[in-house]
Amino acid sequence: MIHDFVFHNPTKIIFGVGKEEKIGKELASRGHRKTLLVYGQESVRRSGLLSRVQQNLAAHGVDFIEHGGVVSNPLLSHTQAGVDLARREHVDSVLAVGGGSVVDEAKAIAVGAKLDGELWDCFLGNAPIRSALPIFDILTIAATGSEMNGNSVILNERKQQKYAISSPYCYPTVSILNPALTCSVPADYTAYSAVDAIAHVIEAYFTQEVGGNLQNRLVESIIKTVIETTDTIMADPNHLGARSEFMWTATLALNGVTTAGVSGFSFPNHLLEHSLSALYRIAHGAGLAIIIPAWMKWHLPQWESQYQRFAREVFGVNDSLSGVQSLEAWFKKIGAPTRLADAGIPASEIPTIVANISDAAQVWGLANVYTPEVITQILQFANEQ
Repeated sequence: MIHDFVFHNPTKIIFGVGKEEKIGKELASRGHRKTLLVYGQESVRRSGLLSRVQQNLAAHGVDFIEHGGVVSNPLLSHTQAGVDLARREHVDSVLAVGGGSVVDEAKAIAVGAKLDGELWDCFLGNAPIRSALPIFDILTIAATGSEMNGNSVILNERKQQKYAISSPYCYPTVSILNPALTCSVPADYTAYSAVDAIAHVIEAYFTQEVGGNLQNRLVESIIKTVIETTDTIMADPNHLGARSEFMWTATLALNGVTTAGVSGFSFPNHLLEHSLSALYRIAHGAGLAIIIPAWMKWHLPQWESQYQRFAREVFGVNDSLSGVQSLEAWFKKIGAPTRLADAGIPASEIPTIVANISDAAQVWGLANVYTPEVITQILQFANEQ
């Protein structure tokens, strides 16, 4: 059964090799004359991409103010510095050049620049988001789906809290996806990206109260495509065909298509993982590779028939637990950690992690299900050898 829904995704996608050359025209045609150019570390500068983007903006009469230095698990302090800069320079838009972390920070800056009050209050659910600067992006890592959704995740490093916002105002106006730009992504982050894309679709797949076969099949197709293309990329990092398919698949994994008509679902794997990256600064996809198999082993008895379907349709095995084990084995195959110890997190840290997740569960509205006892059970699965 398909539940009643409204689907509206306002983001324009421009997909293809060399399409970043269209960014100046896209901004200028909408009347933007001064943008905050948000990017990460030095890779976009070394590759020459940043220089090409700057030249293209200048050629179309768009001035820019640089805000570099975004890190994986983007920090609230750096985001707030971007907000202050955007306000001081009176920019009329925000342009992200980088991966999902850069896009997420750009979105938060866009919100903060138009906000009266504290930005973190939005992430705590204590302040409504009523507007944001227009957001544009050129994606260099396919993983988070942030290029075509209204979500942003930021780490408050002082409070060790990693929380999210979701708002219609956070959808990018235009996202440019050039798969050739992802060929330089190293093997470890290629693996983490694959895990992240899979995580985005399994959440509703396994926690939905109402859904349909079409949505289940979309999810299964996305997972199989992620696995197939990742295996190809690992063997040949410059395989443009695989990079192209992977990039678009990662976008579809979290742009609302797979959850249209699905209701009553939640994102428990993300709830659990966010504390790992908040406390230990590990890559989000690495943390998900640890959490997902552990959560599935705990959750499997609650809907065994869906796990049997997953095992059969994705991995061609009949036993529900074998499906979970097959996914875990694939995570290991591509080099992702699957135990806390793989990330250097000792068992003695479990109480600290439980406390952090329990606080987050209150904000997420999941504290009635993910009690400290349940969280501990899941983390014990992630700790077993």
